[in-house]
Amino acid sequence: MNSRYNAVAAGMILVMLLGESHCFSADPASYFRHDSGVGAGDERPLPEQLDAEHTLWKQPLPEGHSTPCIAGDRIFVTAHQDHELSTIALDRATGTVLWKQGLRVDQLEKVHTEGSPATATPACDGKRVYVFFGSYGLLCYDLDGTPRWSKRMGPFRDEFGSASSPILVDDKLILNEDHDLDSFIVAVRQEDGETLWQTPRDGFTRSYSTPVIWEHGRKKQIVVAGALQLVAYDLTDGHPLWSLDGFARIVNTTPARVGDTLFVCTWSPGGDTDARIAMEPWPTALAQWDKNGNGKLENAEVPAGEVRSRFFRIDLDSDQALDEGEWNKYARLFEMAQNTMVALRASAPGEAPRAVWEYKRGLPYVSSPLVYRDYVFLVKDGGIITVLDAANGKLIAQGRARGEGNYYSSPVGGDGKVYLSSGQGVVTVLKPGPRIEILSSRDFGERIAATPVISGGQILLRSEKALYCFGKR
Repeated sequence: MNSRYNAVAAGMILVMLLGESHCFSADPASYFRHDSGVGAGDERPLPEQLDAEHTLWKQPLPEGHSTPCIAGDRIFVTAHQDHELSTIALDRATGTVLWKQGLRVDQLEKVHTEGSPATATPACDGKRVYVFFGSYGLLCYDLDGTPRWSKRMGPFRDEFGSASSPILVDDKLILNEDHDLDSFIVAVRQEDGETLWQTPRDGFTRSYSTPVIWEHGRKKQIVVAGALQLVAYDLTDGHPLWSLDGFARIVNTTPARVGDTLFVCTWSPGGDTDARIAMEPWPTALAQWDKNGNGKLENAEVPAGEVRSRFFRIDLDSDQALDEGEWNKYARLFEMAQNTMVALRASAPGEAPRAVWEYKRGLPYVSSPLVYRDYVFLVKDGGIITVLDAANGKLIAQGRARGEGNYYSSPVGGDGKVYLSSGQGVVTVLKPGPRIEILSSRDFGERIAATPVISGGQILLRSEKALYCFGKR
């Protein structure tokens, strides 16, 4: 749900688009927020209104939440329809579907009511495209759609499905999967899918953040935001380098990196100091509710509320009853959870980074932070916008986007504009500065969960029904 992006290939590709020449450049690798989570595109002219006048093309697509992955003159997305999971390649100039590879599975993973079995964003190294479905695992195709390898991995123990996307670094594909049981981070070889290393993430529960690469000196670290903790792993062998406590119990957002500073924003219900959720001590709960005296708490014995609504995820052995170990593990999540936005500065090699500032109000649940033109932009459910000074975390402005409801898509910026997409399909365009200035808005009337992509003077926006390409003619 969150949300995934930008461009790749081995040179400059010149295409003609609607009679006008557009030059599509390429980065070494393309994957969700491959710009280290900054979310800001290039500074070529972009439209401030996403209207018919600036629509270069529109291509209907099956449903899916994955963000478009741009690779030179091609775009890759995933989708699902019935029990078929699809990888789709489109021509960047026209939106024409070039190929589609479908995969049928006997059982789709469980997903959130607002979720999708096609949430993870594809990744591309300029030679191959890699996709991940929680209902199946990893798949690799060449750029013409020929299957190269596959790796079975799911489904996982998680009623909300899988959302973290694969990232590419050097010759490795990195995937993090945090669920109710058996969480792990894995590196596989891009060429053939062979596992190079896999590190268990013991103690981590469901979260959906995509890893980011943080280069400290000449050493590349894989940084993952998970339940209660931020952890860095060595790229070569996957061993943990450092960890930092003090984060939310569920993490949906992906950190943003600018230079040697990492911006991490985590929020989940019940983690604010003035609205904390807590569970009774096990002896108290047992004395109150263990009606049959078997030393466990069954679903019917637990009163309606926070515990019963989460019974499935607490009952890790699926025996339809909670024991002391399961109870205490989940109670610890509530006890330790901290909702926070923090800017971290790199420390000495092997040491956890130090916090340079912290902010705790108006934090988003799913939408990741955008760092653009010296500001941090946050948008939380309800369309509440918070703008912070990226240098010191001081509040610059607050306001409200035109679209209300939930926000799953992350903000993106380019050409002095910031684009916000609500889950209900309203896109608000802002002008960054010391006050919130709305330039335009448009209600697409179609749900939007994917994060837009800004590249080459164009904006790619995916709704539940179509992929749109906007730009100045």
